[in-house]
Amino acid sequence: MESEAQPDKDIGSQGLRKRILQMGHSWLTPFPGDEVQVHYSGRVEGGAYFDSSRDRGAPFWFKLGQCEVIKGWEEGVATMKKGERAIFTIPPDLAYGETGLPPLIPPNSTLIYDIEMLSWNTIRDLTGDGGILKKIMTEGEGWATPKDGDEVLVKYEVRLENGTEVSKCDEGSEFHLGDDLPCPAISKAVKTMRRGEKAELSVRFSYGFIQIGNEVTRTDGAIRPNSNLIIYLELISWKSVIDIMGDKKVLKKIMKVGEGFDRPSEGSLAKVAYIGKLENGTVFERKGSREEPLELLCFEEQINEGLDRAIMTMRKGEQALVTVQADGHEVSGMVSANSLHHYEVELIDFTKEPPFWKMENHEKLEACERKKHDGNMLFKAGKFWRASKKYEKEIYLE
Repeated sequence: MESEAQPDKDIGSQGLRKRILQMGHSWLTPFPGDEVQVHYSGRVEGGAYFDSSRDRGAPFWFKLGQCEVIKGWEEGVATMKKGERAIFTIPPDLAYGETGLPPLIPPNSTLIYDIEMLSWNTIRDLTGDGGILKKIMTEGEGWATPKDGDEVLVKYEVRLENGTEVSKCDEGSEFHLGDDLPCPAISKAVKTMRRGEKAELSVRFSYGFIQIGNEVTRTDGAIRPNSNLIIYLELISWKSVIDIMGDKKVLKKIMKVGEGFDRPSEGSLAKVAYIGKLENGTVFERKGSREEPLELLCFEEQINEGLDRAIMTMRKGEQALVTVQADGHEVSGMVSANSLHHYEVELIDFTKEPPFWKMENHEKLEACERKKHDGNMLFKAGKFWRASKKYEKEIYLE
């Protein structure tokens, strides 16, 4: 975006000045460690130009904050946005000082640079010790990133620093974040990536391969334990996995995101359809369909407790795969102890109980009596936690 030249502006307290010739087209600026691409021309104040990337016909690249350029550049370029062009007046203390750079730059020279910010590659130190450096090659979509437990789908290519291919997966590889992987760097990096993002990882040997997996590989000999790696990584997609109980005995993998933000609560009338399967794929239970859904009251022991709790975390229209550990929750007689069973479930619709402030007095009294009765029955059955929830609701209604 073209604009009139702006007045000079001080940057810092050491005499660096900046005058914007052309405004940038973003609010983002580069961070230390980023690879910056600029065009520039430089001259001594009151003198002729001594250097120009435009004359050479190639942009200039450098890493910000790595002492690859003079301090005036470090401080000035860090304030620039993509597409911005500015004139920087750099005092000797932030340039070449008392020694200068003979024969082009005399001692104690103030320098004038015309710099245009073309772009930059974002580089992040993911471990804080330089063990995994991530350079974003293609920005991803949105702002969400996967978390531990989520099922991610990635493509990757692993090479040694000399270019030798170690491992490659073009078709896409699925794994759960938090699982032990042959290369810890991949798992750590994926948690910082957005959907569709492509990145290049520079990996020190301590974060590299523990062992080589069974993907398509070509090693041309053994990989020494101290081998550093270059990994090209793409996050294709992921499915969120929710630990419903906090003990990994009931896990919900979202297959299709639902509508809005509201979810059923205890006592809500839910319309669902689900299929229960054993680990070998055998169907042991099938309830409801989209055309004729199963209607149930949430948390009223009408279905498996683990599935019931999972449904209460779903949104309207959501489809999920719920995995329940049989030793933690009651299951069908077809399911043996300590096995896993899987429910493909869809929450078609739900209706919440009316809030107490919308009830007539007689409705409040009836609801209190009902909650108290249900609580007493649960208490007698030894289900103390569920009984306490009923009593809490009774007190709330009163």
